[in-house]
Amino acid sequence: MRGLHKAAEFSLRFVPWQEQFGLLHPKVLHHAENRLGTDSLLFFFPSPGQASSFTQQPQDQVVIAGQPVTLLCAIPEYNGIVLWIKDGLALGVGRDLSSYPRYLVVGDHLSGEHHLKILRADLQDDAVYECQAIQAAIRSRPARLTVLVPPDDPVIMGGPIISLRAGDPLNLTCHADNAKPAASIIWMRRGEVINGATYSKTLLRDGKRESIMSTLFIAPSDIENGESIICRATNKAIPSGKETSVTIDIQHPPLVNLSVEPQPVLEDNTVKFHCSAKANPAVTQYRWAKKGQVIKEASGDFYETIVDHTFFFEPVSCEVTNALGSTNISRTVDVYFGPRMATEPQSLLVDLGSDAVFNCAWTGNPSLTIVWMKRGSGVVLSNENKLTLKSVRQEDAGKYVCRAVVPRVGAGEREVTLTVNGPPIISSTQTQHALHGQKGQIKCFIRSTPPPDRIAWSWKENVLESGTSGRYTVETVSTDEGVISTLTISNIVRADFQTIYNCTAWNSFGSDTEIIRLKEQGGHRKAAVQIKSELNEPLKISLGFLPMQTEPVVFPGRLPVSGSSQRLAGVPAEGGRAAGSTAGSASQMHSHPCWAMRGTSLPRAGGHRRVAEDAVGWRRASPSWGHPCAWSRKRSRGLSAQEG
Repeated sequence: MRGLHKAAEFSLRFVPWQEQFGLLHPKVLHHAENRLGTDSLLFFFPSPGQASSFTQQPQDQVVIAGQPVTLLCAIPEYNGIVLWIKDGLALGVGRDLSSYPRYLVVGDHLSGEHHLKILRADLQDDAVYECQAIQAAIRSRPARLTVLVPPDDPVIMGGPIISLRAGDPLNLTCHADNAKPAASIIWMRRGEVINGATYSKTLLRDGKRESIMSTLFIAPSDIENGESIICRATNKAIPSGKETSVTIDIQHPPLVNLSVEPQPVLEDNTVKFHCSAKANPAVTQYRWAKKGQVIKEASGDFYETIVDHTFFFEPVSCEVTNALGSTNISRTVDVYFGPRMATEPQSLLVDLGSDAVFNCAWTGNPSLTIVWMKRGSGVVLSNENKLTLKSVRQEDAGKYVCRAVVPRVGAGEREVTLTVNGPPIISSTQTQHALHGQKGQIKCFIRSTPPPDRIAWSWKENVLESGTSGRYTVETVSTDEGVISTLTISNIVRADFQTIYNCTAWNSFGSDTEIIRLKEQGGHRKAAVQIKSELNEPLKISLGFLPMQTEPVVFPGRLPVSGSSQRLAGVPAEGGRAAGSTAGSASQMHSHPCWAMRGTSLPRAGGHRRVAEDAVGWRRASPSWGHPCAWSRKRSRGLSAQEG
């Protein structure tokens, strides 16, 4: 029997037609009662001779849930009962659909219009419908009403802000549920579709709706902080789609830049450090340090201080911290400072003939220049940190200077001593003076490294190393420059001026001997000395020798440089008076309190020292024998003297 549910149990009862509908023609109503609920299937026995047909029948339709829809049914000239059947079940009799508040039978009843109007379609209305004319025993073609259900609003899991650590890939999942048909999902960024997503669908229990889930993977290199990614879900119920979006929040430890202003800067001036940082999440702490030592007075993103040379070598660091970690960056300062000693040079004691190597290291900024020279000489021996003297001789002994210069900033120097082990060197005036009948002294100055083991005076058949023998006494005194051995003769007689005195010194490397004569001091003498200058013009100098003099005669004065006057200003001229000032400005004169000829060796403080060369064929003489200036002719060359 059409319209009966297979699993239901029914009871049938016959009701007179007039009782149910008040119609003139008697009919029998078969009423089925379902024990699980109540549905009615009405069976009518058509009246003979009634012939009707449909002018309008319901058609297949598609409706979006929530919208109204009307299924058409028109049977002109039919006055009987019309039933609407849904999936085989009658909705009601005639126009009485009170059990379905959203359903109405509409149209002109007298014209035979029995249209079924559904006010707000929903998923329950998705079914097959028929229109039946009971008395005419006809029914319409079945019409399929398809109800489309838009998906729920799509949801991106973890949204609306997705926090991501820098360097990690991004995995996004979006789902759109309860759609009929199942929704389609697309991902978009910057107005463009992102490909490569995966999809999965799930059919719900009602057998009609579906849910969809999509997963999107984005590599770290393709992610930008702050960008928006959209998930859009569409189906036939909502072609324009529904969408949601998330904002990408890339979190990272601080990105730090450390700047220093001004640079370069002179030592003892102020500089400002600025530690600029970008961090997500925000910065929680700044920490400053220098050479690993925390700077307690600095706390924010600025640090101001007065710099010295240490800032050139010891970096200042700024450490910035946020919830994800810390970043440390450091910088030195381009500080300009004068030379500072890095490796102190050491004095050397070497054997004769061996090599001497000095090391002298300086630091300075900007780049410095190093010069090695021997004290008293203008000759540059090296421009490196190392000075090497090959096969040293005894005359190489002395003071050496390591000098460093930072242009326009400063200079510094260190002095070292080179001591050469070798035989003694005796440097004494070969002719010394004394007065007849008085006590006289003959001095022997000895430079010796190592110190002399033995010093002996000999004359005629006599040898005396120390102490007194008759009129003769030997005394030896050590000084910073060497050893002075003095032979003192009491009550000098004429024969003493005819005697040759021999001073000999020994050490483990050898010996040296000097022959000294004693000369009686006489009256005043004059000598004329003619010298040719570099201009090949004669230069005449008068030297005076005074009586009763036991030391060389002293003539302080000026020596003209090449191109200036050839007279020595201040040197006594003939007649004992000093020569007048020469032509030329002071800038043309090379002055020094003492002068000697080239190659002249002068005694000093009881000893001998070779003097530095200077000017036109002359040498500067160092103080000797207690007097600031002295003239010595020992080993002199280039002098022609005329005694007057």
